Amino acid sequence: MLLPKQSRKYVTELAIACSLLLVSCAPKEAQQVNLIPKPAQMLMTGGAFQIDSVALFGERSSQGVNIVIDNAWSGSPEGYQLDVTAKGIDLRAGSENGLFYGLQTLRQLYVNGYIPCVSIIDNPRFKYRGLHLDVSRHFFPKEEVMKLLDVMSSYKLNTLHMHLTDAGGWRIQMDKYPKLTTETAFRTESDWRKWWDGHDRKYLPEGTPGAYGGYYTKEDIREIVEHAASKHINIIPEIEFPGHSEEVLMAYPELSCSGKPYQNGDFCIGNDKSFTFMEDVLTEVMELFPSEYIHIGGDEAGKSAWKTCPKCQALMKKNGMESVDELQSYMIHRAEEFLNSKGRKLIGWDEILEGGLAPDATVMSWRGEDGGIKSVRMGHDVVMTPGNYMYFDFYQADPKTQPYAIGGYTPVKKVYSYNPVPVDSLTAEESKHILGVQANTWTEYIQTPEHLEYMMFPRALAVAEIGWTPQNLRTWDDFKPRMNAHIPKLQAMGINTFTLSDELEVTMRVDTVGRRIEVILDAEKYPAEVRYTTDGSVPTASSALYTGSIVVTDSAYIKAAIFRDGILQGTPTEKKVDYHRGINKPIHYNSKLYKGYMAGGMNALLDGYRGGLTYLDGRWQGYLNDLDCVIDMEKVTDIHKVSTRFMQLTGPGVFQPGQVELLTSEDGENFTSQGIVPTTIPADDPNLLFQEYTFNGNWKARYIRLKATEVNKGFIFTDEIVVW
Repeated sequence: MLLPKQSRKYVTELAIACSLLLVSCAPKEAQQVNLIPKPAQMLMTGGAFQIDSVALFGERSSQGVNIVIDNAWSGSPEGYQLDVTAKGIDLRAGSENGLFYGLQTLRQLYVNGYIPCVSIIDNPRFKYRGLHLDVSRHFFPKEEVMKLLDVMSSYKLNTLHMHLTDAGGWRIQMDKYPKLTTETAFRTESDWRKWWDGHDRKYLPEGTPGAYGGYYTKEDIREIVEHAASKHINIIPEIEFPGHSEEVLMAYPELSCSGKPYQNGDFCIGNDKSFTFMEDVLTEVMELFPSEYIHIGGDEAGKSAWKTCPKCQALMKKNGMESVDELQSYMIHRAEEFLNSKGRKLIGWDEILEGGLAPDATVMSWRGEDGGIKSVRMGHDVVMTPGNYMYFDFYQADPKTQPYAIGGYTPVKKVYSYNPVPVDSLTAEESKHILGVQANTWTEYIQTPEHLEYMMFPRALAVAEIGWTPQNLRTWDDFKPRMNAHIPKLQAMGINTFTLSDELEVTMRVDTVGRRIEVILDAEKYPAEVRYTTDGSVPTASSALYTGSIVVTDSAYIKAAIFRDGILQGTPTEKKVDYHRGINKPIHYNSKLYKGYMAGGMNALLDGYRGGLTYLDGRWQGYLNDLDCVIDMEKVTDIHKVSTRFMQLTGPGVFQPGQVELLTSEDGENFTSQGIVPTTIPADDPNLLFQEYTFNGNWKARYIRLKATEVNKGFIFTDEIVVW
C-alpha cells in the first residue's frame, strides 16, 4: 500500500522542521544517534544512506525510499518498523499513527544528508503519554499551545491535558454562560502571590484597563484541536467540578451555597441548577473536543459550606448520606452518567475516590501512587502522575539558582527514575489498568511562555521516554548523553529550555558493617569533568578528579564542581558527611510523629543520610508540633558535639523551629540542659533555607535529648542528628 496523501502531508511538514532541528556533523559521525525516546529494538548495522532532504521529506517520490502502511502489521497501532541500508529506506506501520512516529524517528536520525544504517522495530510501552498545561492560573495564547504540540509530537507524546478552569480564571468561551469569560477571565493582578497570597482575589470585566487574563474563543479551540490532530495528539479538556470554582461562583453566585459572590469555592450540590450548569457546559465542551475522555477535576473540594447548607443537608438526608464526601461522589456520578450518555468517559484526580468512585471513571493519581493502586484494584484504569516525580512546577535545580517556584525538587534525573507500574504492589493483570504517565505543569508562578518552556524542557523528554521505552531498556547513564544532545535541538525549535544544571547530585550509601559512607557524585551535563575536596575548601583545576565513589570513615565536608577548560562552572556543590557515633543507636520520641513524613522510618534521624533540597526526598522527617527525642548511646559516653539541621520553605508551610535545646543525662531520668540555640531565619522569608543547630562541649552522657519548639503553625523538618 502506497503512502496515503495525509501521510505525505506529514512528511512534507518534516522537511521544514528538519532544517531547524539538524546539527551539522561529518558523514563519519552519522552512526552516533541520540534518539529520544529510545526504540524498543534497535540494531546499528554500519554505514549510512545518503539522501537529499527534499527527496526524503518532500512530496515527490524518491528512489530507494519506501514508506507504506502494512496491512499485515501485528504490533501496536502506534508502532512501526524502520530499516535503513546503504541502498535505501523502508518504513512500514499498521496505521497512520505508527507511520507518523516512524517519521519522527527518521527526523531525528537524519543529519546533514545522511541517515545511519539501522534496523528498528518499535512499539510504545503505554498508550497514554501526556503532558498537562494549566492555562487558568496564567493564560497562554493559542500560538504557544501549538508550539508545544509541535515539540511534543517530535518526542512521541500523544496527549495534552488542558486545565481550562480554576480560581485563576475561566479560559474557554461558553455561549450559554457568557459571563464566565466577560466577568471572570480577567483579574486584578498578574502576580499570583499578590493576587492569591495577598488576598486580592478579585476579577475584572473584560476590557477593563489593566485587567490581566484572557480566554480561548471557540474558533481558537477548534484551531488548537485541529493542529493537535495533525500531530497525532489528543487534547483532554478539564472543567472543574465540584471545587476550584471560585470564578464560576463569582459570575453565577446562585450556584453557590451562600448565593453570594466571593464567598464559596465549591458548587452547591443540593441545588439542581448546579447540575444544569454542569451539563450545559460539558455539552459545549464536547462539541469542541473530540476526546474520548473529559476531565472534571474533582480535587481539593473544600466541602465546609456543604456542612451547614440547608440544600446540601436536605440532599444528604434524602439519599441517606453519612458524610459530605458522599456529596462530592454524588456530583461525580452525575457527571459520569451524563458523559457516558454522550459516548464519552470521565477522568478525574484521585480525590474522586472519596465517597465512592463512579463506576467507569478513570483516575489520575497525583497524591503519590496510593490512589492509583487502590483504583486499579477496584478495576479502574489509571494514569500515573505522582507529584513527587511528575510536577514540573517544582524546582529542577537548587532554588538559589532558579526562578521562584511553588517548592519541591524534581530534577530531570528524578523524573526519569519514575516507573509508572508499581511492580511491588500490583499483579501483572492489575498492571494492565495503568494506561500511562503524565507530567503536570501548574502555573501559579509561571507567567510567560519562556518561563513555561524553561520548566517543561528537558524534563518532558524524560516523560516521553518513560511513556514509550520498555522499562528494562531505560537507564540514566544511557539517557543522559542523549538528553544533552537534544538541548541544542530544542533551542533550534525555539524552545527556551533549561540547559541543565552545573550543580552535582550527591548521594550516599551508608555501610554499617564497614562503618563507612560512600559518596557518589553525578552531573546532569555530559561530558563533565568533576573535581572535589573533602576539607570544605573550594575545588580548583588541580583538585582531585572524581573517578568513583568517595569513601568517608569519619567526617568530611565535600565540595565538588564541574570544570571546563580548567574553569570552575557555577557554584560548588556542598555536602557534609559524617559516619558519627550516633548511627543506628536507639531513639525514643516523646513528641508525636507525623505519619505522612516519616522519611526513612523511626531511625531516620540516626541513619547517616543527610537530606537534599526537598522534604519529599525520603530523608527529611516532619513534625506538626514540637520535636522531642532521646538518643540512647547504650553506655555513658564522652560527648563533644551534637548538631541537627532544619529546613524552611514557607510556601508549603515548612518553618524553622523557634529554638533547639540540648539536654544530657546518665540515667535517662534526670536531664541537664547544655544550651539553647535560637533560629536566625525570619519566618517571613519565602526562600528555601537551612539552619544547622550545633552544640559544642565536653559532657559525659548515655542519653542525649533534643527539643525543637514549633513557633509558626506548620511543619518542622529535620534530616539527621549528628553525635561526636
